[in-house]
Amino acid sequence: MSGPLVIVESPTKAKKITEFLSGQSTGGDAPTVIASVGHIRDLVTKASHLPAGDQKQWWSYLGINPDADFQPFYVVHDSKKSLVADLKRALKNADSLYLATDEDREGEAIAWHLLEALKPPKGMPVHRMVFHEITAPAIREAFANPRELDLDLVAAQETRRLLDRLYGYDVSQVAWRKVNRGLSAGRVQSVATRLVVEREREIMAFVSADWWDIKGTFAAASEPIPFEAKLVAVDGARVATGNDFSDFGELTRADRVVLTEDDARGLASELTTAAFAVRSVESKPYRRRPFAPFITSSLQQVAGRMLKISAKQVMSMAQSLYQQGYITYMRTDSTSLSGAAIAAARAEATERFGAGSVPDSPRTFGTQAVNAQEAHEAIRPAGDRFRSPAEVRNEVQPGEARLYELIWSRTLASQMIDATGETVTVRLGAGTSSGRDAEFSAAGTVITERGWMQAYDWSPSDDSEEDSERRLPPVREGDALDATDLSPEGHTTKPPARFTEPTLVAKLEELGVGRPSTYASIIETIQNRGYVWKKASALVPSWTAFAVTTMLEQHFAELVDYGFTRDLEGVLDRIATGEVDRVATLEDFYFGVQGDDGVRSGGLHDLVTDRLPEIDAAAINTFELGEDDNGMMIIAKPGRYGPYVQRGDDTASVPETLAPADLTVEKALELLRMPKGGKPIGMDIETGLTVFVMSGKFGPYVQLGETDEAPDAKPRRASLFKGMDPYDVSLDTALELLSFPKLLGADPETGEPIRAQNGKFGPYLTKGDEGDDIKPDSRSLASEEELLTVTLAEALRLFSEPKRRGRSAPKAPLAELGPDPVTNRPMVIKDGKFGPYVTDGESNASLRVGDDPTSLSPERGAELLQARREAVANGTVGTKKAPAKKTAVKKAGAKKAGAKKLGTKKAGTKRAAKKPAGDGVAGTVRRTVAKGASTRSKAGAKKATIVRSSAQRDAGIPGSNN
Repeated sequence: MSGPLVIVESPTKAKKITEFLSGQSTGGDAPTVIASVGHIRDLVTKASHLPAGDQKQWWSYLGINPDADFQPFYVVHDSKKSLVADLKRALKNADSLYLATDEDREGEAIAWHLLEALKPPKGMPVHRMVFHEITAPAIREAFANPRELDLDLVAAQETRRLLDRLYGYDVSQVAWRKVNRGLSAGRVQSVATRLVVEREREIMAFVSADWWDIKGTFAAASEPIPFEAKLVAVDGARVATGNDFSDFGELTRADRVVLTEDDARGLASELTTAAFAVRSVESKPYRRRPFAPFITSSLQQVAGRMLKISAKQVMSMAQSLYQQGYITYMRTDSTSLSGAAIAAARAEATERFGAGSVPDSPRTFGTQAVNAQEAHEAIRPAGDRFRSPAEVRNEVQPGEARLYELIWSRTLASQMIDATGETVTVRLGAGTSSGRDAEFSAAGTVITERGWMQAYDWSPSDDSEEDSERRLPPVREGDALDATDLSPEGHTTKPPARFTEPTLVAKLEELGVGRPSTYASIIETIQNRGYVWKKASALVPSWTAFAVTTMLEQHFAELVDYGFTRDLEGVLDRIATGEVDRVATLEDFYFGVQGDDGVRSGGLHDLVTDRLPEIDAAAINTFELGEDDNGMMIIAKPGRYGPYVQRGDDTASVPETLAPADLTVEKALELLRMPKGGKPIGMDIETGLTVFVMSGKFGPYVQLGETDEAPDAKPRRASLFKGMDPYDVSLDTALELLSFPKLLGADPETGEPIRAQNGKFGPYLTKGDEGDDIKPDSRSLASEEELLTVTLAEALRLFSEPKRRGRSAPKAPLAELGPDPVTNRPMVIKDGKFGPYVTDGESNASLRVGDDPTSLSPERGAELLQARREAVANGTVGTKKAPAKKTAVKKAGAKKAGAKKLGTKKAGTKRAAKKPAGDGVAGTVRRTVAKGASTRSKAGAKKATIVRSSAQRDAGIPGSNN
């Protein structure tokens, strides 16, 4: 007798589950496990794939029949036809079918599609096998206690897919006709694009403001350790800071005093002879609870920020860790942990950090996500004993190992005690000879109980000890202070930061737009389709994104309304729980809400049909930058072959790497001045070729020779440095630029060549030649100008120093202790995030209570470092491992047979009694159908370069100041 057929989604998962189910059977042979490799079928994309009688219907381009309760038409992917044939053959030799796809809406839908495509014989048992982690106990439990297919989850996923197809196909056609061919629009991607565009508009509208203050360095006679303080008040009035100005450069608080440079310098000069004293010392307890365990969105945000990887990479690595059995399922909205997981985390924390590191009772966390859908556990290490990062490190890829350590650390920390300490604020001041009064403030936090921070102390920077929090000397009210330095400092307000992938994920989550499982694909899609590009890690909208967003805001405002999109997610959640009917939801969305007269209005179909003639393509594709000195308007347009600027009949291409907010009138005039075919500036004597200054899609550059002079090879090119005026580039400068990468010489010790070159992320040096498996060592240069002056000796000095991430300079050490007796590296004491610590550059050890950083002996420093090294080498403070915990097996409650029949109900078949569509869609359509575009504007903005579309101008919508 044959055994069961188990279908999973990935080959990696299939291999693991085969191993775990070996010896398990239902009376016959052991189970056969085969991977479907994701979805096997999807909606048809061509009318020719429909039945012959439907190919000429008005809806044939959609692959959905809205006239028959939105009946979808599916087709098996060409790449999956042979796999489906293999699955059918395997099913003939099986005695039962287990659909073991992921337990979420997408996984439930894949299981349903498998069932529809395979059509198991009548009477064959069909089971839905679900699990949250790929461990032997979890897989065997799931195999022994399957459930039925949840058709409500299937309906929710199918409704989302149909909504996306209806929106995507109909709105994309409008974008094709009115903006550019080949464009696409999406129900959620268009909203995400709008967010990025709106942020760029804010940057364009931003007007900076300047203010000054004074930074002082002070020391008490009894406590020689100096500390810094900032000027906070003059003559009793608070000194304005960046938070006191609007985005338009206006002071928002009348009770603030704005210091000019002259004010700050004059006051600092007067204070050099003043007698400073401590006016108050305020101590407050510091307490910080641990973070909740990871959910999908928080993992994408934290890993993206700390590991410097994209949301897509985060999910890909997490998927791999899950499939290999290292973590639980990575698509979840829940912050809860199972009893076994809590016990494992507490045991691990106790073993590593002592019994006092965990609270008396387990911690629980409430789910914060808007519209959280059906959920699993939080993302955590798999099993009832967590494998340490050291155990996992040698079994997975390096990036996966770092991600596992992040998940492991956060899970342990979530079950540990609070971090506690004391925050001290010192107010100090002095009066000047002219009768003015100045008050300074300093604050510092001392962590006395690190609690959960012992397990989870991640920082975006490698040098995690550096932070603004610091320890202040123990001064008292009335203590006299010496001002060792008083430095006036100027500041300028900065525009809002562009979104990065982690911050865009956070914003989408805040608005309830999309689902955590879709964030990575949303961000990938808007980049792949040319709406957004990356400048370093910042997300920058293209001019095409501006045009499409303007079109949607002006003519389809409800489709990019954040509330409407959020409410629709809520309706999908209610479909998943069986509360709302999918057909009624689709009817409201596509045909509109039914009024008292029985007529539907405001749906997507009518919106697209009725508003298409109203859209002025020229207006939505035209953005006014401002006027030149002669009063001629300069505009920007997306363009079929790339963005360009125009003044009258004169046009010039805009570099694709130039952000919209950086396209000022001055920049546009510079582009318009560039000769169209390139400007010859002289001849290279060595080659006899002409050197040109050119303008291209990535900005101005110099070129050696013309294309027809070297038909078999592209001419040599080099970008101009930032700040270089194309009209002022000399022949010598051009030849210098064309000489890169430049060989500086060889390392005298290794013989490796050292070169200077300019790259995508700035100027840098390389040492060594690149091979198939070899990447040259590199060091960044501070500026492009250094490329012209750097010498071999300077390059060798840079390579002799360790690599440093970022451009921040290290703080000066508090004390130097001499060489470490073990590593022979210099030991120094630094002021870190949680107080002073000793380091030899390889290991860091916090000073203990009673250790004075000003008098710490070299022997004590070496002792602290050695203790730290031993703890790291052991992988734990103790050596005993937490025992594996056994948990009682709880059977999943199976639905009653016959409650819902599997595989017999076709998608879109009309039900006898419809469930309500829900107030979410209907109410939102009523609220938003008459809404116009939501465009931010503020009165009183200082006039600068105006950036707005002609459509905005005609509608009276303000543009953006730059």
